[in-house]
Amino acid sequence: MPVGELTPAGIERAARAELPREIWDFVAGGSGEERTLAANREAFSHYALRPRTMVDVTTCDPTLTLLGSPLGTPVGIAPMAYHRLVDPEGETATARAAGRAGALFVAAMFASRTLEEIAEAATGPLWLQLYWLRERDALTALVERAEASGFRALVLTVDAPRIGRRLRDLRNGFAIPPTVRAVNLDPALMSASHQAADGGSGIAEHARRQFDPSLTWADLAWLRARTRLPIVLKGILTAEDARLAVEHGADAVLVSNHGGRQLDGAIPALAALPEVVDAVPATMPVLLDGGVRTGADLATALALGARAVLVGRPVFWGLATGGEAGVLSVLDQLRDELEHTMALLGRPRLADLDRTAVTPWPAARV
Repeated sequence: MPVGELTPAGIERAARAELPREIWDFVAGGSGEERTLAANREAFSHYALRPRTMVDVTTCDPTLTLLGSPLGTPVGIAPMAYHRLVDPEGETATARAAGRAGALFVAAMFASRTLEEIAEAATGPLWLQLYWLRERDALTALVERAEASGFRALVLTVDAPRIGRRLRDLRNGFAIPPTVRAVNLDPALMSASHQAADGGSGIAEHARRQFDPSLTWADLAWLRARTRLPIVLKGILTAEDARLAVEHGADAVLVSNHGGRQLDGAIPALAALPEVVDAVPATMPVLLDGGVRTGADLATALALGARAVLVGRPVFWGLATGGEAGVLSVLDQLRDELEHTMALLGRPRLADLDRTAVTPWPAARV
């Protein structure tokens, strides 16, 4: 990549120039007025870092173990559907890059490559994201395939009883092109996602038909009975729900507002992180996604209690502009920036990144 594209904004510009408008809007857009989408980024500006000096930072170690899997970085790839919208290889290219970077890859239920293809391409740990479908047999089949293919955890998205009003998709009459499919599910379940009219969205219509809005905490027992894998709940934004996640046997929680794509006006993920961390046992991993772009962002989230951070849109930008190499560049840059930030903070281990490493950004003097 040219040097100008090594900043997040540069890679974003390059990806936007590469993709058709309706694909770009699907990837980049949020719901409603996109207040939460913007707030996810803005939340990081509310914190300042507190560097310590005279600390030996000859070696800074960003490695960790997460739900039993060793990782070379506390950065993972958030679940995003249809990677083949932006690159012909799709999720297999992303999986190879994640393995090379030592990063976690969370494959989406609506992946455009099979679970088996993704697993064959991967050299690092894989988790599988699920939505709660009306068709329980389809869920069971995916869980069984994930276990057989070596996936190491399930990530249940719990903030989508229906899809948020994504106005860009509605304006574009967006539907998934027929050349790209969610190949891990029966085509009959996915047919609506390929159909849209003016003022409509194939994504929204598919969700209306297939997502089960009756999901409650009691339903977690059904999923637990069908898998030996750890269960991570994605979409937790409050202490109340964090405590219920513990009560109902979740193994980890992911603080997320779906990248600003669900409830517009929902609390930014970073702002919700401290109360979720404080509501669960110290042994329960809390992850975060939403708005992370730099190593300083990573350090801030880790200091506020995240065990690891998942990154979404920047991975798509890298995939769109450089395929596997583009994704690897994004992941490597984040890891390198994190190590650099750890050194300048005087905190050479991830365990050193605690709440003493951050403080609210000083209010402007009048």
